[in-house]
Amino acid sequence: MGPRPETLSARERDVLERLAQLMSTEEIAADLHLSVNTVKTHLKSIYRKLAATRRGEAVRRAREFGLL
Repeated sequence: MGPRPETLSARERDVLERLAQLMSTEEIAADLHLSVNTVKTHLKSIYRKLAATRRGEAVRRAREFGLL
């Protein structure tokens, strides 16, 4: 496990939790009353902060860091 990731915002954590439930970008947007583009922006930030390139990797790393 690498260094501790940057702190995720509350909204990023909301998106990450839904990502772990295998929800699509569109489903996350509808569930959180956000635009699809806003969710995509949050996903990019989550990936950057967790040093991940894919959804599954982001969820795995978040679990390693105790974020999920």
